[in-house]
Amino acid sequence: MKVDVARGRAKALVVLCVMQLMIILDGTVVTVALPTIQAELGFSQAGLAWVMNSYLIAFAGLLLLAGRIGDLIGSKRVFVAGLGLFTAASLLCGVAGSAEVLIAGRFLQGVGGALASAVILGMIVSLYPAPGEQARAMGVYSFTAASGASIGLIFGGVITQTIGWHWAFLINVPIGVASLAFAVRLLARQPGLGLANGADVLGAVLVTAGLSLGVYTIVQTAEPQATLTRTVVLAAASLLLLAAFVVRQARIKNPLLALRIFRRRQLTVANGVVVLLFAAGFGFQFTTALYVQRVLGYDSLTTGLAFLPAPLMNGLMSLSLAPRLTVRFGPRKMLIAGLVVFLLVLLWISRAPVDGSYVVNVGPVLAVMGAGIGVAIPASIMLAMSGADAGDAGLASGLNNTAQQAGAAVGTAVLAALAASTTTSRLAEGAGGLLALRDGYGAAWLAAAGFVLAALLLSVSLLRSPASVGGREYVERS
Repeated sequence: MKVDVARGRAKALVVLCVMQLMIILDGTVVTVALPTIQAELGFSQAGLAWVMNSYLIAFAGLLLLAGRIGDLIGSKRVFVAGLGLFTAASLLCGVAGSAEVLIAGRFLQGVGGALASAVILGMIVSLYPAPGEQARAMGVYSFTAASGASIGLIFGGVITQTIGWHWAFLINVPIGVASLAFAVRLLARQPGLGLANGADVLGAVLVTAGLSLGVYTIVQTAEPQATLTRTVVLAAASLLLLAAFVVRQARIKNPLLALRIFRRRQLTVANGVVVLLFAAGFGFQFTTALYVQRVLGYDSLTTGLAFLPAPLMNGLMSLSLAPRLTVRFGPRKMLIAGLVVFLLVLLWISRAPVDGSYVVNVGPVLAVMGAGIGVAIPASIMLAMSGADAGDAGLASGLNNTAQQAGAAVGTAVLAALAASTTTSRLAEGAGGLLALRDGYGAAWLAAAGFVLAALLLSVSLLRSPASVGGREYVERS
């Protein structure tokens, strides 16, 4: 009987992680395919960005709301609805014959991805409440989250150059249909708290609009028509919407987002660490890919293959070593260790020269970075989720996913802007083109190191390993 239960939980975990992997792969596969999509569908350069932005705005804007809906009506219902919508939207994107249809499909993908992704962490915690099992499950999840982007770069180059960009989306359809069938059969149905305990329609509109506008404010900075005045106005409007949401939640009887959750220092600080960690991680990946392409001269397929050490080392750590070490030493110590490794990696690569060697300056950096991330991400997620009650699991899951997406969006935007401005300044000073690019990426890597240092200081000073998870104590050994 115990064997059957364990197998059932393992299959359910696979379904959840496959969905998360599809969401992450979709973003990076599409990134590699963008030049081909632009040529075939006639996108302008500014319009092409909306293939990514329409998805990101819908996804990040709805995560928090989707997590709370999971608490109210049951996480399985929300997950299945999201998986079904994501699969159908992938089909729409795959058969798109115009720019407008593709952008609409990407927006719907973002909605479906938010619904499914928002409740995954809460469902994993429910499946595996014991510390050891939960550490291993979070290791599997973090492997899909951290390595999916690197794997997507590889698949993107292969798919686009062999069978065409349409299959970057169509490949999701059979996987999604199979996952949907397994999800209906394997995932346990949870009743939820009931809509009467948090059906705040106005609050939902405010938070979704505020988050979506905030993400749009970030992504529009790369557009030609972006100005400082426009950015400030949009940012102010986003903050006003979110402030109105907070005021409303503090005053109504059954809020969509119970503000008491932020009184839990563990949850609040751990999510702050997640924002900084994902800002550094995704910004690092973005700038490193540009460095090997624009400075070292790699093509898109070779760039993808160059990133192989990252997912390989991440898998070794997050799927094998990290869970055992987390049970032995506690998630806080493992988070600190992973952050220290990542910080050293960023300082290392910031000194990479114009004529850098893959063997010396890139490959080892990616391998060590993969190991550090493979330790840090599952530990940070466990610490964040340990700060929530069972009734708030969906909300905490949505909040953590929002922190991940916010960090990724902000980090990529900030590091890209810093790299571009530094390069422009160096060119004005008379530096050569390749040297100016290298200096720009070096500045971005140092800024990413600043994000990691801030996360490290927060972890050391304010976080504590949870006393117990699922009724079993952690033993944090010195």
